[in-house]
Amino acid sequence: MNENAMNNSSRTNWDKVDSLTEEEIDTSDIPPLTEEFFTKSRWWKPVTPLNVLVQVDPDTLAWFQSQGEDYGKKMAAALRIYAEAHKM
Repeated sequence: MNENAMNNSSRTNWDKVDSLTEEEIDTSDIPPLTEEFFTKSRWWKPVTPLNVLVQVDPDTLAWFQSQGEDYGKKMAAALRIYAEAHKM
C-alpha cells in the first residue's frame, strides 16, 4: 500500500447511512441464523483478569513479545486454549 492510499478520504455518505431505517437496510446477503448456528455458538461471560506472577523461559517470552504489543493477551489466550483442551 502506498503512502497516498492512507490519505484518501472515505467517499461514503455517512449522513445517509445514519439516516437509514431498519426497513431500508438491505440484509439479503446475510444468511439466516439457524438452529444449528445457535447449537454451535457459545456464550462467554466476561471475567475480570487476574494479575499473577508466572515463570516463563526467556525463549517463550521472546516469541510472544515478537507477536506484538498485546503479547500478554496472547499468552493468556494460549493458556485458556490449553486448559479448555485438557478439561476432564
